[in-house]
Amino acid sequence: MRRNAAARSTADAQEQTGDTRAEPVGIRIHLDQFLVRQEMTLTELSEQVGLTIANLSILKNGHARAIRFSTLSRLCEVLRCQPGDLLSYEPTDGRSGD
Repeated sequence: MRRNAAARSTADAQEQTGDTRAEPVGIRIHLDQFLVRQEMTLTELSEQVGLTIANLSILKNGHARAIRFSTLSRLCEVLRCQPGDLLSYEPTDGRSGD
């Protein structure tokens, strides 16, 4: 049981910190466009969604490796959009971006 909890803890930490050591996946999040359209600050979104400004910033700047469905759901609820409005896929060329 402890090993599973430790694995979940590591996965949660990577999601929260935006650990980007893996190859790029080509998924882009368009949070900044919605903030401009809604005339909303990251601070306001943070308060309404219940995430820290730091974690929203990681998402906004494209440094996140994962997003929980519950987080995506809260973002869509607050921004009044669909997941496909926030996310897009851009094929990568296989380079690590170094």
